[in-house]
Amino acid sequence: MERRDILSIGNGPKLTAPKLTKGDIRRRFEGFTPGPDRGAVHQRGDHDLNPGMALEAVRLRDAAVLVPLVDYPYGLTVLLTQRADHLSAHAGQVAFPGGRVEESDADPVAAALRETEEEIGLSRDHVEPIGQLDRYVTRTGFMVTPVVAFVHPPFTLALDRREVADAFEVPLDFILDPANAKRHEAEFRGVMRNFYVFSYRDRHIWGATAGMLVNLAELLTN
Repeated sequence: MERRDILSIGNGPKLTAPKLTKGDIRRRFEGFTPGPDRGAVHQRGDHDLNPGMALEAVRLRDAAVLVPLVDYPYGLTVLLTQRADHLSAHAGQVAFPGGRVEESDADPVAAALRETEEEIGLSRDHVEPIGQLDRYVTRTGFMVTPVVAFVHPPFTLALDRREVADAFEVPLDFILDPANAKRHEAEFRGVMRNFYVFSYRDRHIWGATAGMLVNLAELLTN
């Protein structure tokens, strides 16, 4: 049997009165159609900050992630994971639960729910999908569908330590504040890359995860 650690989630970070209610968020997703149906200009991804970026794969592979908004009485948080240090790809990075869309998955929503249950043990009984963000193209050749959902506590997580080192929460209001989305630049394989970083306490959220959080913030605040 795979090794899992049990985490009881339900208290979350200390929050103040929410600036954005669940009703506000639902209304933002009403009538919103994720790209590319809205045109190529709305095809989001790592290339947003890196025009002309070359992909590592010729054919994009479909993936889906869950963007879990945990519903507390005094506000919402975003539930995130930290990948295990021993993984061959993106080791130690902060990520949403998710992964490749398999042939057995009915759609990206089903894939995101399945991967979330497998990675962190969050039962879909606590998850209420409410919409999708624009699909996000990563430099590594994935076309990621971010599935936004409300998560209703109390619930228990069971982390699959083969993939996930930790799970934590960040107040949604922190993500929605544009001052917290910092642009950084670093050299990767001889090429300068630009990316967003959210630094919350001792956590640094960057790369595709930060890019999708920026897209979420744009949808919810504009």
